[in-house]
Amino acid sequence: MERHQMGISRLGNQKIVGETHHTAEEILKWMGAMQAQDYKQAVWAVGLRMNTTLKAVENAIAEAKILRTWSQRGTIHFIPAEDAKWMLQLCASRIITGHGRRMNQLELTDDIMVQSEKVIVRALSGKKIFTRAEIFALLNEAGISTEGQRGYHILWHLAHLGVICIGPNRDKDQTFVLLEDWVPNLRQLTPDEALTELVWRYFSSHGPATDYDFARWSGLTLTDTRKGIHNNGSRLVSFKLADMTYWMSDLATPTSAQSVYLLPGFDEYLIGYQDRSAIITDDHFQKIVPGNNGVFKPMIVVDGQIIGTWGYKATKKSVDITLSPFVSIDNLADEIRIASESFSKFIELDVRIV
Repeated sequence: MERHQMGISRLGNQKIVGETHHTAEEILKWMGAMQAQDYKQAVWAVGLRMNTTLKAVENAIAEAKILRTWSQRGTIHFIPAEDAKWMLQLCASRIITGHGRRMNQLELTDDIMVQSEKVIVRALSGKKIFTRAEIFALLNEAGISTEGQRGYHILWHLAHLGVICIGPNRDKDQTFVLLEDWVPNLRQLTPDEALTELVWRYFSSHGPATDYDFARWSGLTLTDTRKGIHNNGSRLVSFKLADMTYWMSDLATPTSAQSVYLLPGFDEYLIGYQDRSAIITDDHFQKIVPGNNGVFKPMIVVDGQIIGTWGYKATKKSVDITLSPFVSIDNLADEIRIASESFSKFIELDVRIV
């Protein structure tokens, strides 16, 4: 496979190209996990792969088919709800091990964390849903200060342990639920089974990709990564390009009549790799993440290459989309209209290109 073909192949493997009539849980099981720190961008990332509406994605959250939690790299992801336990045990446990210094700085001792867990479990038992502010109020009433970053890190820590996870939004407020109450049929895998399964899901959905890409995406070590690749045996195929080995489940390169896609910020198409050179140039990457501030802008993708950013402003009746291409797109008016119609269907409002 040539480098210029890799973007097209990834579009297909990530379910951006091709047949898109899937449920949210099917998409998440296929992808393994999807970056979800920015809620608005994350629901569009799932919705575009389903060819469906925002309501359908949010229904899947409310029905505990998919959920958001800090599953890997200390960052919020969408994951299949039933797989939350084994994914947290595989990936999140490494983050907690390295977080002791920050907890000490915040004076969050083991005793305080045990007390915090008791307060939160007692409040949320019975599938109750509390906002972050409501939980902080309960902790403060129990004499546990949530000042500064303390409250956030209490929630962060308990989510990494699999005690709580993020629930459905209440209006615009983030909520929390007890994981085992919310998802009663959590799958259990051995550490080796979990590693093998996550490696398979990543390279099937994100391939072609390298072992370095998976290690960065999952937060696991290269040693674990290579063990997981070995465990999958002949299920994964590989090829070499510029002294790097790329892995995937199928070497076939998909084709699609549509060439333009409006992807969300933080989409797995970009953020799911350590090496992004196959889909974006270095100078263009700086425009996606201005000043390396950690905020990834929504992206215009043409024939597998990221060639611009876009944004939108919604009113009650319509949405205005603004395009900021890095190169000329004058000959792509029809393709851009088709791409914008997908977003129009998702948000259930008429769209206008400004």
